[in-house]
Amino acid sequence: MILKIFVDEHEQDIHVPDEIITDAREYFDMIDKDMDQGYQMSRSWIEKPDLMQRCQIVGDRILTALETGNKETGTLMAGYILSRVPNAYALHLNTEGDMTLYDLETR
Repeated sequence: MILKIFVDEHEQDIHVPDEIITDAREYFDMIDKDMDQGYQMSRSWIEKPDLMQRCQIVGDRILTALETGNKETGTLMAGYILSRVPNAYALHLNTEGDMTLYDLETR
């Protein structure tokens, strides 16, 4: 599966092997459990992040992974999004520092 990542005007495809989506299920559940405790999203504390907010949070981790050249983390986080939103096509990120502006595009 492929998740297109747009950071400002730059586009990059993250290829996620099917086995990551199935083999990392427990890890993805752990991420959800962590977010169930609430999450600081930019300037706002979100008590119970919904699915879109969870994708924005994970999108922020993808942005960090891209900035630091950590391909494994980027692929794993893209896998999380694709496991939770199977019809996800693209994630639009920005470098302005506000993850609440990230947008997930679906088919």
